[in-house]
Amino acid sequence: MGSKSRILFFLTVGLCLLIACSKDPIIPFDLGEKELKPVLPEVPFVYGTDTFPSYFNSPPLSFINSIQNPITNDGATLGRVLFYDKKLSVNNTISCGSCHLQSKAFSDPAQFSSGFEGAVTNRNSMAIVNTRYSFRFFWDQRATYLEEQVLMPIENHIEMGMNLLDLPSKLEAVAYYPDLFEKAFGNREVTIEKISIALSQFVHSLTSYRSKFDVGMQNGFVDYSAMEMDGKALYFSGTINCNHCHTTYNFFDSQALNNGLDSIYADNGRGLITGDSADMGQFKVPTLRNIEMSAPYMHDGRFATLEEVVEHYNSGIQRHPNLDDRLTTNGTTGGPPKHYFLTPYEKASLVAFLKTLTDQTFLTDVRFSDPFK
Repeated sequence: MGSKSRILFFLTVGLCLLIACSKDPIIPFDLGEKELKPVLPEVPFVYGTDTFPSYFNSPPLSFINSIQNPITNDGATLGRVLFYDKKLSVNNTISCGSCHLQSKAFSDPAQFSSGFEGAVTNRNSMAIVNTRYSFRFFWDQRATYLEEQVLMPIENHIEMGMNLLDLPSKLEAVAYYPDLFEKAFGNREVTIEKISIALSQFVHSLTSYRSKFDVGMQNGFVDYSAMEMDGKALYFSGTINCNHCHTTYNFFDSQALNNGLDSIYADNGRGLITGDSADMGQFKVPTLRNIEMSAPYMHDGRFATLEEVVEHYNSGIQRHPNLDDRLTTNGTTGGPPKHYFLTPYEKASLVAFLKTLTDQTFLTDVRFSDPFK
């Protein structure tokens, strides 16, 4: 199935489901107040030309999604406006950017995010970075491709509450959208497919590869402190298995795994989607890039600090039938949990190393910023 056919397939299925649902009332976008308009450069920012260092592809990562939906400057510009526009919510109060803050590596510092009516989500907002290298989105991996994922929060009954069938006409009535759609797609028509494509292009453009670690990969880590070097050695040693789950130099995995947070899970993650008992308690392995900025941690935001995260793996792993075999003493799924007995210095060195994955350029890049401010 080609990329356009695949996108159309998922959008058609979603829209058919929506037709059966009752429509929520749409609140007019002006609300009697001065309408905010995006401030955009006369010449669009350049997107999609960022070149990842060669070591990102060691080992090769075959699912680079930018091939499926090539990024254009005008498409990503439209996506940026859509990402930050609160008009995509049913009552004009919440945008994608409300729960994915650039300064927090496009995550939410709150344990759970507040939706359009003040209700809160049941999972922590995941950081967004380097999605070109990823697929199977959300903690439970319920969306295979990004073109699916970007629409789900818009229609979610807690997050943004918008009926997708009503969204094109709502945006067509906003003065700045017809021109933006024409620049991106060659005509002024607003469709759900175009919204999905543009949002995905912007999200795929959120690239991070300029951290202290990346500089170190090119200069032999001459700027690392002794503690950072010790933490790096421990991370990559295989002794505590960090790099066995957070793989490659994107420090992530496409899989959902059980990391022993609980012996009995209140939220069974991927298992709730598949219904397979072998998937219970499994959650997507997130990237560790910019992890310093994306607290709180885990799917339920239970850990406030990196020190707590490290201590979980050091001494807090719980036994569970699906506990990943890399976290068990006998190397079998569901086996006895490992305890690593790290020294205080070793734990501190791991945290120091993880902080070298912070990319300050990414956190402040104007191309990714809120155009409504």
